[in-house]
Amino acid sequence: MMYPKVAHPQLILADRIFDGVDGRAREGQAVLVSGDRIDSVGDVEALSKECPHGTVEVHLEGTTLTPGLIDGHTHLSLAGDGRSYDEMFSESDEMMVVTGAMNMMKHLNAGITTIREHGARNRVGFALKEGLGRGYIPGPRMLVSGRPITCTGGHFNFCNEVADGEHEIRQSVRRLVHEGADYIKIMASGGGTRGTIPGRASYTTDELHAAVHEAKHYARTTAAHCRAKESMVNAVKAGIDLMEHAEFLDPDDEMRFDPHLAEMMAESGIWISPTLQAWTKYPRIVELRNQRDLGALSHDGEMELQQLEARAEVRLDVMRKLMEYDIKDRVVPGTDSGVGILAFGHLDYDLELLVQVGFTPAEALLSALRISADAVGVSDEIGTIEKGKVADLVAFQGDPTKDIEATGRVEAVYQGGVRLR
Repeated sequence: MMYPKVAHPQLILADRIFDGVDGRAREGQAVLVSGDRIDSVGDVEALSKECPHGTVEVHLEGTTLTPGLIDGHTHLSLAGDGRSYDEMFSESDEMMVVTGAMNMMKHLNAGITTIREHGARNRVGFALKEGLGRGYIPGPRMLVSGRPITCTGGHFNFCNEVADGEHEIRQSVRRLVHEGADYIKIMASGGGTRGTIPGRASYTTDELHAAVHEAKHYARTTAAHCRAKESMVNAVKAGIDLMEHAEFLDPDDEMRFDPHLAEMMAESGIWISPTLQAWTKYPRIVELRNQRDLGALSHDGEMELQQLEARAEVRLDVMRKLMEYDIKDRVVPGTDSGVGILAFGHLDYDLELLVQVGFTPAEALLSALRISADAVGVSDEIGTIEKGKVADLVAFQGDPTKDIEATGRVEAVYQGGVRLR
């Protein structure tokens, strides 16, 4: 994304800085930004003496300054307004691009400065990234997969990258790379697409390995949609880099934790994006809880809330058991925004849920910063507040290292040194 250059260096001061390096928030610190890069980080008094002539001081009182958040799982072309896949994919490609531009602004205003776009129809994802790069539309930095690879009749088949068998999968990888894919997304199990079975694998281990092998040839990483337990096993054996969802579903659509599979995941070093707000329907839970707090929740609403909380607890309990296998530093949050009721602008929901399964607030925040940057291969540029890194910064009201809900209270957003909010 191209932004106007900032004419003067900026000394940004907040109550505390969480640099994303070691999981600690420090008071009395400041960040000196020159152009689109971080020039230095350190003690306020010392930095103030080093500032070049013309430096502008920015005071963000009552806030914690962090690197920009990273969302590892989005679907920009989908509105997240509760419609089914069939309804949302009845839109034209042109309308999907418009929808994507709207969603990019929602995420950016929420402090999410980098995203992975996890699958759109035809060339919609590529068009959005090109528009961003030309400076036509504002939005988070984008890594795009283009069209997700899926089997005949498989999940997201309407995106039009259908491949059956190892040979066709290799062809798909080549086609996507040459069109501009930053990484490869493959649907290893069924999902919410009508006619598919979330608890059944869509590809064999050999088929997934063909995608991995071809992607590595082109220096691309792989991400696999894995709701089914069988697909999770296949993904680990095939060497997939990042597993999405990881729901441990059996063919009967029941979620059953498997200790042996958890051991496989831990030993393989695979990255895991559990997309917790997707299964739990957390946005609806938040809405109903807010109604209850205001004394405006109906009897039907109370019954719905109880059912949703009970359903969510099943998912969170599976995640808690997975955490016993020492994989906390391999977990990256992803919103799955655009799908169902998952509106853009709420990575904070996933961070809240990570805290509910055993992360400290600081650990949850770190997962959306340095750990996510490592997972998607951009840690040399973003993810921490360090000298030479890109000046993508967010100021939250309060202290999110103690109160994770503070990640929903955004005071200021900087991208490439430019204040956007």
